[in-house]
Parts: sequence; structure tokens; C-alpha cells
Amino acid sequence: MNLAFRYFLLVLCCFSTALSYAQPPKKIFIEYSGFTVKDSLKGDNLTTLVRSDRGQIHIIHEGIEMWCDKALYYQNEDFIEAYSNVRMKQGDTINMTSDYVEYSGITQLAIAAGKVILTEPQSTLTTDTLYFNRVTQQAFYNTKGKVVRDSSGTITSQIGRFYMNESKYRFLKDVVLVNPEYTLETNQLDFYSETGHAYMFGPSTIVGEASTVYSERGFYDTNNDIGYFIKNSKIDYNDLQIEGDSLFFDRNRNFASADNNITITDTINKTIIKGHHGEVFRANDSLFITKRALAITVQEKDSLYIHADTLMVTGPPEHRITRAFYRAKMFKSDMSGKADSIHADHKSGLTKLLNIQRFNTGDAFSIKRKPLLWNLGNQMSGDTIHLISNVEKEELDSLKVFNNAFLISRDTIGEGFNQIKGQRLIGLFENNELYNVDIIKNAEIIFYSRDDNDTLVGINKSKSGSINLQFDGPYKVVTLINQIDSEIYPESQFPKNARTFRGFDWRGDEQPKSVDDLFTDDLPYTLPIIKGLEPYIEDEEFIDEALLKRVEDAGEKDKDTVNKAGRQLPKRESLEKSKTKSVEKKSRTFNKPLVKKGN
Repeated sequence: MNLAFRYFLLVLCCFSTALSYAQPPKKIFIEYSGFTVKDSLKGDNLTTLVRSDRGQIHIIHEGIEMWCDKALYYQNEDFIEAYSNVRMKQGDTINMTSDYVEYSGITQLAIAAGKVILTEPQSTLTTDTLYFNRVTQQAFYNTKGKVVRDSSGTITSQIGRFYMNESKYRFLKDVVLVNPEYTLETNQLDFYSETGHAYMFGPSTIVGEASTVYSERGFYDTNNDIGYFIKNSKIDYNDLQIEGDSLFFDRNRNFASADNNITITDTINKTIIKGHHGEVFRANDSLFITKRALAITVQEKDSLYIHADTLMVTGPPEHRITRAFYRAKMFKSDMSGKADSIHADHKSGLTKLLNIQRFNTGDAFSIKRKPLLWNLGNQMSGDTIHLISNVEKEELDSLKVFNNAFLISRDTIGEGFNQIKGQRLIGLFENNELYNVDIIKNAEIIFYSRDDNDTLVGINKSKSGSINLQFDGPYKVVTLINQIDSEIYPESQFPKNARTFRGFDWRGDEQPKSVDDLFTDDLPYTLPIIKGLEPYIEDEEFIDEALLKRVEDAGEKDKDTVNKAGRQLPKRESLEKSKTKSVEKKSRTFNKPLVKKGN
């Protein structure tokens, strides 16, 4: 085959293809009709078709087939009105039944009315009136519809649109998805029937037996019961409420996670936990939160704040326990603390300040990790500190320091430090103020004694079996008990290197004096950017310019006053035409029902 001949064939093929695209759509073809009736009064343009006992009328056009009991066919307009037990089929996937259908071969728009049921492999749509644009492969209703999908449930809305090529529904206005496990309500829902993926727009709620989700922009996988929410979102687990810039939800695992600006509220125990990453395991009654984690126990008189690298809350609502791990700090207006970890039992009111045992080696580093507690100028330390609160009164009751107890306070005037050390320390509170301290076993004290004029009398260095210290306003009353070895030295005769006990570690500069001070040791933290969901893209109107142009073209062939191809278009001026161009087009009205009766 020479080159010139090949070129000729190529041009011929291209020309043939161009002709095929330029060809107008084929006319409607009547495959079968039991009876055909012509009425001379109505002219040759109208043919009435009636079924027979052999079967229904069978109509074919451009890849669709339609069956009905009776039909009116307008030849000039290539327009069909089908009545009674109407069924339409497109390929092997789309089937539609109704009481009545109008179909134009020119516009390829089908309008079905009366008990409309459209089925595709994954779902079934029912409504009163359905508009089916075969060119764009889209269906539309605005008379309330219902879509049933076995694995997802039932979806109802006032307005809906079905994109057949994408197996996608767009539901608008009063959208409700009812599933045996939950009910979803939203303003707009984009639903993909093949995957079961749903995208919510506007205020939306998902209400289940044990949880309620609210979001104004979200995604939900109805097959796997997982969701992702990114705008004004929160998950309510009855007694726990989770909020954050980004939320993830897994119904089957009773699991939720959140990122960026998180707040988890325990309504029963009046506890609020904040941070930037958190996970909730509802079935296990546990949660943890990291990244500037802060737990707030809300009290009427004075709230308690706890900060650490990681916070974990476990236990049922009636017995919650909060654990703070690594570089833990706490703050109240009259008390603050610091420890490697903090353990708070909300039922008993017991808060433990702990050092991890494996680090408790006695070296300088382990001393720095020892728990510390500050109250009214007093620093208390030891291997473990227990702080007991009266849960009903929401007040501090007592404290206990176990092993290597050490109490330090600055002298009221000078640069020295009052110190008491021993094996254990027990303190009592009244109105959240420490008023009595007992140092038990191997007690030692260095105390700066002053008279009523705050003149230094001497430095008291003593040993005894135990020591009682009472706070009387600005004064401290010291009582030595058992095996007393006490002596008061003039300041000039007391060496400076003997004015502190071994293990002395004054760390007043580390004392948190505000909520912000809890974060002073944290590295700077920048919130990660949340990818989120794809931005919303508004589609063209169902009645687009291309369809209106086809309706106008159909009107050119319509010999009646009203253009049949455009008389039932929703929310648009109908393209009615007069027999001459001088007659003004009329507005569409709905005085007559869409479902017509045959002649």
C-alpha cells in the first residue's frame, strides 16, 4: 500500500467520523404496538398507541428502551407521552418505572411522574417526579425523594440529583440518612453509591445509641462506619465531649481521635483536658492526649491544672483516674507542684506526685526528678508525695511525703533558709492553707529564730524523734518531740557551710505561679497544617444552557402553542413559543397535574 493511498484512507476515516458526530440524533422508533389509532381531527402528527394481549408497547431511542400500556406519539416533535405501567431501561444498570413519562427525542429529557422508582446496582430511588437528562446522564427531583442502599440505610431529602456516570447523589434540604446504628441529618449530602462514601456540608449531626457527632464539614464512610470532620466539629459520648480542628471517628471500634486545639470535657467529673492530639477508646473507658496537654479539674472555688508531655484518663465515669507522664506540673492559686509523673484519683481525691522508680538512684539527676510541692512559701519534697482532697467540699485536706521528706522556706528577712527533714512528713490543711506539719522519724531542723520585732535571736539546729510545726499567721511554732538534741547559735558563730542539710535543693525559681508557667519548659510548638477535605465545587444547574438550547430547537418543530419539550421544566421559564415570532412567550404554570390521563 503506497503512502498516498494510506493518506487518502486516513482523510476518509476522519471525514466519516466528523459526519457521524454531525448527524442529528435518531428519531424515536416504535418497536412494537398492539394497536395504532389515528384521529383525523387531531391530524397526522399525533398517533395513539395501545398495548395488546401479547405485550406492552415497546419504544427504542438512542440506547434506551421504554415499555408502557398506552402512548401518544407526536411525530413532528419526536415526542412521546407514555401512560400506565411505564418502564424505562438504559443498558444493564439503569431501570425506571412510573405511572407516566414524557420523553423528547430531540432534548433527550425524560420526565417521569407518579410512583417513580429508579434502580441502579447499588441503590433504589423513589420520588413523585423525576427529570432524567440522558445527555448529561443526570436525574433530578425537587418533590422529596428516598434512596435505599442496603449497607448504608435510607436517605430522604426534599431535593436530589443523581450523577449516573459517577454513581453519585447530591441531596439538598432536610437530608436524613437512617441506618440501624445511627441517624445522619444535614443540609447537603454528596453520596457515592458504589463506595458508600458520604460528604456533609453545613450543620450536620450523626446520632447513635452511644454517641452524637456534630460537624459543619465532614466525611463518613457508611460501609465501614468511620468518619472525618474538620469544621466546628465535636463528638459527644454522653459523658465525654471531644472538640478539635480535625476529628476522626470509628463507630465499630468505639474510637475517636482529634488534632489541633483539642478540648475533651468530662461532664460528670467536671474535668477539661486540652492539647493538640488526643485519642479516645470509649469501650475501654480510656483516653490520652499529648502536645501541650493540660487537664483542668473545675472546682467552684479554685480549679486544679495539671500539665505533662502525655495525659491519660482511665476508668468508668464514676471512678476516673488521670495520669500525667513526664515533666508533669500542677497549679492551683494557693499550691503548685512538679514531678516526673502525677496520678489523680477523682473518686477518692488522692493525687500522687511520683518519681519513676528506675530513675531513683540517689545521684544528682535523680534528686532533680524528685516530686516538689509549694504552698504559702513552703517547698516540700520527697521520694513520693500524696495530696488528699475532700471531694465533696472541693478543698485540700492533707498531704503525706514518703521517704526523704524535706521542707524548706526562706527566712522572713535574711537570705537563709528554714529547713526540716526526716523520714516522713504529714501536713494538714484548713481552707486550702497548710496549718500543721509533722516530721516523723530522724527529724532535723535548722530554724532562724526571731523575736516579735523580727530581730534574729539565733539559728536553731536540732535533732529529735519527730518535729511538729504549726503556722500561726506569719509565725511558725516549732515543737521538738523525743530524743531532743537542740542548740541555738548566734549567726556569727554558725558557719555558712553548715546552714543547709545534705540533700538541700531549693528550687523556688521552678515554682509555677500561673497556668502559663506550666509550659515554660516545653519546646516551641507549631500546629501542623490539616489537609482537610477537597473544597466544595458547585455544579452547573441541572437545567443548563445546553438543555435549554435543545428545548428551543425542539420548539422550532412544535406546531402547538406550548412547546411540549419545555412545558414541565422545573424552576425555569418554560420556552413556550407561538406559531409566529411576534407572539410573546408565556410563563410556565402548574395548574394541570404532571401525571396525565390518556385520551
